[in-house]
Parts: sequence; C-alpha cells; structure tokens
Amino acid sequence: MDVWPAPAKLNLFLHVVGRRADGYHLLQTAFQFLDYSDQLTFEVTADGRILRAHAVANVDEGADLCLRAARLLQAHGGTSRGAVIGLTKRIPVGGGLGGGSSDAATTLIALNQLWGLGLSRVALADLGLQLGADVPVFVHGRAAWAEGVGDVLTPVDFDEPWYVVLSPPVQVSTREVFQDPDLTRQTPTITIRAFRAGQGANDLEAVVRRRYPEVDRTIRWLSQYGPARMTGSGACVFVAVTSRAAGEQILERAPCTGFVARGLNRHPLYIR
Repeated sequence: MDVWPAPAKLNLFLHVVGRRADGYHLLQTAFQFLDYSDQLTFEVTADGRILRAHAVANVDEGADLCLRAARLLQAHGGTSRGAVIGLTKRIPVGGGLGGGSSDAATTLIALNQLWGLGLSRVALADLGLQLGADVPVFVHGRAAWAEGVGDVLTPVDFDEPWYVVLSPPVQVSTREVFQDPDLTRQTPTITIRAFRAGQGANDLEAVVRRRYPEVDRTIRWLSQYGPARMTGSGACVFVAVTSRAAGEQILERAPCTGFVARGLNRHPLYIR
C-alpha cells in the first residue's frame, strides 16, 4: 500500500493587514514546505464508507480533516467508492505547522487519483478552501506568497535552508489569538522584494508570547542561534541553520522537543 506524504509548512512571516466585514482577517504571508511529513495510507472500498484505519492521538474523529476532506470529495465527485484512511501523525498538533490542512490536501490529491475522479488541482483547491484557508497551498504544491485570507497565492521560490523547529509543550488556540484585542490588525503591506531584503515579522507572535509563556521562553532560547520566529499562530518556533548537523547540535540542547528539516519549494506530491 502506497504511503502518501503530508508535509509541514512554515510561515516565513505573517502580517495582519486588515479585516473584512465578515470578521475574517486579511493577511500577507509566505508559505514554505518542510521535508518533515505526516504519512497517510488509503484502502479504497466499494461500499462508500469513509473510515479511519485506527485512532489518532490528539485528533478526535469528529475533527479529523482527512475524513472531512474525503467526504467532501466523495459528494462533489459523485462516486460510490469509499476509503479506509490511515494517518501517522509526526507534525505537532496545534503547532502552526499546518498538519491538519496538509493531511486534508493529501487526502484530496490521493483519493482524486485512487477514485479516478480526474479533478484538476484548481478544483481540488477550491474544495480544500471549504476545509481551511491553508489547504489550497498544499494542494497546489508550490511555496507561495499569500494574501487575502491566505488563499490568494503567488508561487515563489525561496532559499531552501535547514531549519530547527521547536515545539513548546502547549497548543495555541488560533481563534483566541485572532480575537485578542491587542492583536495588530493594520500592518502596512509589503512587497516580495521587501521581504527578500529582510522585512517581515509575525504579527501574532506578541499576543501568543504574552498568553503562552512556554512559547516566549522557547523563542528567547532559540534566538541565541539566529533570528527565531514563530510559525503561523504557533506554538512552534523556528530558526534557519547552515546544515542538518548544526541543527542536530542545537536540538540536542533544546528545552523542548523538535526536529530538523530542510525547506522545500515543492510539495513531495507536486508532480504526482
């Protein structure tokens, strides 16, 4: 049975540049994948049922984006086929690394192929947007500059350094962070050229550091090795390093769990 990867992502920066009338925040961010993935398997069935092969720690069945993605695709494609989905979690839950969104995207890509539906990546991304704003970037499979609610994507190739990613022992509530009255919501927009020149920060970081001391301590510790930054709404933080070996040395001293991974501008399933 094939194993289908669902890679983590980093937000290389994240600005909140406004807010729509419906309450959704307008963002600017840069997405890059990591060669560190959850792993999924799919057993196609003829009875139409969508099931999990086994329980997944920290992922309730009702909140499992793999199941939701499969059912959404099944209804849209009008297929009578089902699937038993196996998910091996490696990406920390609630870490800002996009694990659930990536799992959903890989489910859409895999079952579109295995069920023989023949939908385009654009159509799959449109479906994915119903599941979460981060799903389309994983479906399209290119590192990207993102605007809107994170769904207006411009493919961009960034440097692909090694990263140390640390996971403080806390799960951050994205909803609560975006509702915090102290969140900056009017950061001026920047250009890709300005970002490449060193501009850009994570506007959510100040709120998360105040609300979650574990994240604050981890950023302060990791900053001794370079400009450490939080990804997404946290809790994970990262810093670029010169090599895997250098990253592993940092990880050995780290105050919490983490991993070392290479940045990727192409999703492992980009050409599949």
